Amino acid sequence: MISNQILQNTIDGLKAIARVELCVMDIDGKPVAMTSDEMEKCEKPAADFAKSPADAQEIQGYQYFKIFDEQQLEYILIAQGIGEDIYMIGKMSVFQIQNLLVAYKERFDKDNFIKNLLLDNLLLVDIYSRAKKLHIQTDDRRIAMIIETDNAKDSNVLELMRSYVGSNSHDFVTAVDEKNVIIVKSLSDADGRKEIEKAAVGMTTYLEKEHLKNVRIAYGTVVSEIKEVSRSYKEAKMALDVGKIFFAERNVVAYSELGIGRLIYQLPIPLCKMFIKEIFDGKNPDEFDEETLVTINKFFENSLNVSETSRQLFIHRNTLVYRLDKLEKSTGLDLRVFEDAITFKIALMVVKYMKYMEHFDY
Repeated sequence: MISNQILQNTIDGLKAIARVELCVMDIDGKPVAMTSDEMEKCEKPAADFAKSPADAQEIQGYQYFKIFDEQQLEYILIAQGIGEDIYMIGKMSVFQIQNLLVAYKERFDKDNFIKNLLLDNLLLVDIYSRAKKLHIQTDDRRIAMIIETDNAKDSNVLELMRSYVGSNSHDFVTAVDEKNVIIVKSLSDADGRKEIEKAAVGMTTYLEKEHLKNVRIAYGTVVSEIKEVSRSYKEAKMALDVGKIFFAERNVVAYSELGIGRLIYQLPIPLCKMFIKEIFDGKNPDEFDEETLVTINKFFENSLNVSETSRQLFIHRNTLVYRLDKLEKSTGLDLRVFEDAITFKIALMVVKYMKYMEHFDY
């Protein structure tokens, strides 16, 4: 159903063009939108007109018109004044509102279809039959993107993104909860990872200019069949969650970039605790001093290269070796050995995951 605000904006625009007062009432004669409060007195005549067989009628200096939606009476339009010009303006206004009803119904139907598609609420046969009915291509390349902001509840991110995408786009913008906005983006055959990333960054920039805080976008993998869109959406959801844990400094995260973080995210907490106890012998990596943690992170950043790490830390090579030897004595892991380094890196990621989950009372 079209909103009252849309109807109000429409008749305000028509009034600005035609300089005629207009009012839209429901079939019970209750005002829905009007350009002049004086037209409230037309409530009873409008209710009576709704019951009459006429499609248009002049009553006490006002022109009354019926607005139908698929043969069903939906609204009464009232134009103030008499004469052929007012009648023509009224008929044009009826035509405009009826077209709006059709357009919004089509958008609503498509929006419902996309929501059910994302949530896996449709049978395979229904997906293709409804897509055909709604004139949605079933074999386009698409990708699901999720947008989250800190102030999603008190700002209309959904409408902002619909405005950004535009009405002529093949993209779909919807929401299945209060937190996130979902975009099912249509891609050309030439669009690859670089173009997708650029599109996501463009959306982030746009929303930040609209004064939204901490905009985060995650996206799944590209699918070529409409039935696979829900899979891309699930991947985007995981990318959003995993990104908050392991890529907190980034506002755009792709499912394909999650790496081992994707596996850790699916581990049960008891198993994680057991693993950490075995690796660190009951110690918590948070107990390492700042110097040790900086050394570890920098060593990993430089792919276990001792010379480059010591150079970037502005310390002598022997000092770095001493720190690594000290760490080996306390943990039993030598970070200069690839297998030990992998174990240690995973352990740090598991600890980060556990801290995140405990923060949200999982």
